[in-house]
Amino acid sequence: MSYSVQLYTLRNALQEDLPGTIRKVAEIGFTQVEPYNFVATAKELGAALKENGLTAPSGHAPLLSQDQDEIFAAAKELGITTVIEPYITAEHWQDAETIRATAAKLNAAAKKGADYGIRVGYHNHAWELESSIEGQTALEYFEGLLDPEVVLEVDTYWVAVGGQDPVDILTKLGDRVKFIHIKDGPLNTDTKAQQPAGQGKIAVWNVIGAAKSLEVGVVEFDDYSGDIFDGISQSLAFLNAAKATEGAQA
Repeated sequence: MSYSVQLYTLRNALQEDLPGTIRKVAEIGFTQVEPYNFVATAKELGAALKENGLTAPSGHAPLLSQDQDEIFAAAKELGITTVIEPYITAEHWQDAETIRATAAKLNAAAKKGADYGIRVGYHNHAWELESSIEGQTALEYFEGLLDPEVVLEVDTYWVAVGGQDPVDILTKLGDRVKFIHIKDGPLNTDTKAQQPAGQGKIAVWNVIGAAKSLEVGVVEFDDYSGDIFDGISQSLAFLNAAKATEGAQA
């Protein structure tokens, strides 16, 4: 398992100076990033990643609302091997029929992605956990409808904000979960109140340990009241320190 950073975290800095922002990410110590809406910036982003020795194993793109071939072609150009649908609004998670339709669309996207050698996944927010379908959270119900090759990226913070225990949800979703978003804070919808990993109410290391098939843990802030580069640096330092401690105890 390795660590990455979701570039949405740095969206303002990227708009001002993409190459400089990617250079800072590398200087902080990240070796991987997770781009978002990367079609428009693929060439510039690809050059910056190459120059700084960074890779992008996963990326976010609106697969169910934009041109999939364009997305997969850009992903291939960037070396992204898993493209994740990042956001399907709350009204789509309130009944079984709508969830089944969404699962069918994502399964179809996965078949198209396979032609490019790219895997497809889904990333949750709080509402997939707040809604209950046939005795399960909507996210669990959705998972049961996905083809085997489709993966999940569980945003562990939004699971908790949605009223569920991230460790419990990760255990239930099992091997489907290949990525998680690692973020921390007071467990409410005030994104400005989010904190570096290890400083809020999420038991970060327990959460990571519950994802048994985890490939990448992705640091993310939806927003932050401090200096965002300092925020991601503190998160990575916490994760590396915890990993080193675990290694020493093994």
